Amino acid sequence: MKLPLFPLQSVFFPGETVPLHIFEERYKQLINDCREDAITFGIPVYIGKTIEYGTEVQLVEVVNTYEGGELDVVCVARQVFKVLTFDNEMEGKLYAGGIVEFLESDNDAALDFRKEVFEKMKALYDLMAVQFPPIAFDQFNSYAFAHKMGLTFEQEYELLKLTNETQRLNYISQHLDTTIAVLDQINKTKAVIEMNGHFKNFDPLDFKDFTVN
Repeated sequence: MKLPLFPLQSVFFPGETVPLHIFEERYKQLINDCREDAITFGIPVYIGKTIEYGTEVQLVEVVNTYEGGELDVVCVARQVFKVLTFDNEMEGKLYAGGIVEFLESDNDAALDFRKEVFEKMKALYDLMAVQFPPIAFDQFNSYAFAHKMGLTFEQEYELLKLTNETQRLNYISQHLDTTIAVLDQINKTKAVIEMNGHFKNFDPLDFKDFTVN
């Protein structure tokens, strides 16, 4: 499928809201075409000086239009794709485009495993003393916390490329295990440091029980 492309050094996951500030003429033209022709466009992830995978997005709303023609828009991310070809300009357009292949996603995962990962996510937030987002378990999937659990840009990209929900949850679970272990150790160290700053009551020792070698 031929798709207009808007490469960014960002990862967007299916279902998430995508706010964009548009200021280049080519992308003003793209947004105008989205409004007039109801087309979608792709945001390939620019990483390591290459683009290979990205996410199709659909324009939802133009929030602000500035005097200079700049725009604030809100889109929603839809499907993940693999870039097969890339052209700096689509025919008759200022913006880039290319042929993409949409990835089929298997969204099934065992209920028990989903619950396990969900509970790990809660444990992470407890350790960080951060309020848990208002996401109910029945709304939880591998993308729900993708930007909210400390994944690096590279890790988010790896998650994006996985097409199986069980694999994605397993990837997240392993990250949570590592992160929780580190945070738990940090909290224990913090507690020791705080304790060492306080006055202590020591039990008197009975020197009669001592021996010297």
